Amino acid sequence: SQTTALDKLVQTGDFSLWKSAVRRAGSDMSMLVPFPVSLGNLESRTDGKVTGESLGVGGEGDVKFEDFQDLTVAVVLGSTLLGILSLAVLPPNVGATFTYLFALIPIGFIGIGSTSPGIIAAAIVGARSTKEDDETRRERICRHEAGHFLCGYMCGLPVKEYSISPDTGVACVEFHTSSTSVAGRELGDDEISALSVVAMSGSVAEIMEYGKAKGGENDLLELQNCFAKSKEFIGAAKQQEITRWGALTSYGLIKANLNKYEGLVNAFKANKSLSDCVAIIEGSV
Repeated sequence: SQTTALDKLVQTGDFSLWKSAVRRAGSDMSMLVPFPVSLGNLESRTDGKVTGESLGVGGEGDVKFEDFQDLTVAVVLGSTLLGILSLAVLPPNVGATFTYLFALIPIGFIGIGSTSPGIIAAAIVGARSTKEDDETRRERICRHEAGHFLCGYMCGLPVKEYSISPDTGVACVEFHTSSTSVAGRELGDDEISALSVVAMSGSVAEIMEYGKAKGGENDLLELQNCFAKSKEFIGAAKQQEITRWGALTSYGLIKANLNKYEGLVNAFKANKSLSDCVAIIEGSV
């Protein structure tokens, strides 16, 4: 498998950075152990760059309470209208099914708002933000994806898919949630830790260049799904704590390997292959 092959290359000394964020000499225990990180800690330990506002986690300052209120009303009314239309237009059984599905939308929205309001705040701010030119937008996406790739590789997550997005024309990377790659399995603490680092790495990479992230909403939602798959229940406060820790850790990984990261950015700009990206990280090109 992919993981086995890379592990062997590390054992022979050919590779050094695969799983380097996880490996602890003489032990099977992971070095990725979350610890409490407040927004103040996060800001001070990232040279003032990664904040609630720039990251979109707990960064509700740009969004007023009335904005959340208006959006909640819009979601409820929109879902209600769609449910009514489903019953009126579609066949009875089909209409009832769609009505039920539409009824779940406000519940899901409120659930996300209760546990990670920063996700909704970031979406509102993103909808208001000015449109970037194509070149800047492509550069931002490349930096975002390069951050994911570097941190995912160093955290030892095997690549599930690496392909050129038809929407952006930029290579996108998707990782398996663990080295075992078993679908539907509950996730352990080590896996949650690694996934939190990888999820936050794209937004952190954007912040390091532009001062603010714009493309992290989907990553936060995916991290939310991972929390839901955890073997141990993770409450709202703990989720936010792990998310901030993941941002801090990814910042440290990118900063400590900045030259390799910049090489990856250039590789993503040129739509280089997966093997080329690995070679850049391991210093063989």
